[in-house]
Amino acid sequence: MSKYEIILYWSMEDDAYIAEVPELSGCMADGPTAGEALQNVEKVIHEWIETAVELGRPIPEPKGRLRYA
Repeated sequence: MSKYEIILYWSMEDDAYIAEVPELSGCMADGPTAGEALQNVEKVIHEWIETAVELGRPIPEPKGRLRYA
């Protein structure tokens, strides 16, 4: 499990749970249940980091819980 903050919410528009990782630009996943959205976003986090490494881009350090949303 990653140490990045994950914001999880229900999207009526998508009819799915959405899991976003604010510290990793564009990193998000969905799923029909909250648990599946979290499982999917863990995979996407791994892929996001792999791609950043391949492209030589910096990888932000996990900051943990944000103070303001």
